[in-house]
Amino acid sequence: MSKNWRPATQLVHGGTTRSNHGETSEAIFLTQGFVYDSSEAAEARFKGETDGFIYARYGSPTNDMFEKRMCMLEGAEDARATASGMAAVSAAILCQVKAGDHIVAARALFGSCRYVVETLAPRYGVECTLVDGRDLANWEAAVRPNTKVLFLESPTNPTLEVVDIEGVAKIANAIGATVVVDNVFATPLFQKPLELGAHVVVYSATKHIDGQGRCLGGVVLSSKDWINENLHDYFRHTGPALSPFNAWTLLKGIETLPLRVRQQTENAARIADFLAEQPQIAKVIYPGRKDHPQADIIARQMTGGSTLVCFEMKGGKEAAFALQNALDITVISNNLGDSKSLITHPATTTHKNLSDEARTELGISPGTVRFSAGIEDSADLLEDFAQALRSVKA
Repeated sequence: MSKNWRPATQLVHGGTTRSNHGETSEAIFLTQGFVYDSSEAAEARFKGETDGFIYARYGSPTNDMFEKRMCMLEGAEDARATASGMAAVSAAILCQVKAGDHIVAARALFGSCRYVVETLAPRYGVECTLVDGRDLANWEAAVRPNTKVLFLESPTNPTLEVVDIEGVAKIANAIGATVVVDNVFATPLFQKPLELGAHVVVYSATKHIDGQGRCLGGVVLSSKDWINENLHDYFRHTGPALSPFNAWTLLKGIETLPLRVRQQTENAARIADFLAEQPQIAKVIYPGRKDHPQADIIARQMTGGSTLVCFEMKGGKEAAFALQNALDITVISNNLGDSKSLITHPATTTHKNLSDEARTELGISPGTVRFSAGIEDSADLLEDFAQALRSVKA
């Protein structure tokens, strides 16, 4: 396999292994366990003296293909596929901390991610400090001698803030901590956290990688050494493994990732520009626009915009609901990265469990709306938004 292949080729052919039947499409190995030629062969396999699979909770041929393909795309040495995006986040963080350690995390996180670092980890004696991740000085002020992990997502959910990954990585390296980046909103096509100095990258493969609303999945990517020293045993013994059937589904989805993300990004950019001119809209945040507050960082660390648009309705929750309910093509859903355009009201869905104060800190107002562009014809999407906005008072 050539490592010099470009992404579109990697995502069709990378990591492929075939059985003796010579199948064109990747095979699904729906098996719990594996058999050995002899007792001696089983012993050697368990000792790690010979290569091969032992139990589907540890790995399978289908999962292995998905992990290798993701490694090629991400530029990572190793990966572990998980049952969901949150399984990936939880594993990446919890596998490397113990009582007495400290986590610094950007406060702009998906609600479940905040739960892991802000509520779950402290139950086991791991302290957490949340910071405004946009300012590197906040990271520097928060780190301690016992800081083990710096965790962030960029762009953030749902307000599309951007964190200087390279800057955070330099702070972490100075104290021997690990930077974990949730790269879902950028996709592996538009941002390479490992190249920017991050140590671990996590994805909810449920989003763009499947991209067609079919199954859950996640993946953790890093160096072989980090995987072996931190994640390997945690993964084997706590059981967050991805189903081989879902791994096969994700392999099929990833083949078309560049095509879908390109169309989604073009649609998102057009919707963002359209909304910015409408009297019902207070503001639009989109990484592809020059008026993004952190356009300079975006230019340094991202090669594309995003499939997501965040905007604020002047009429608050009532106006946001009216717009969403009036749309014909775009459907209301809390998912994102789908081939279908989706829209959600974060304050009452994905971030409803945060306090009013916490939502205000994150820039999530009653009028905040998150739009995830699909692959539909952009002209149809624009016409749909135009007719929906007519039902909302300016």
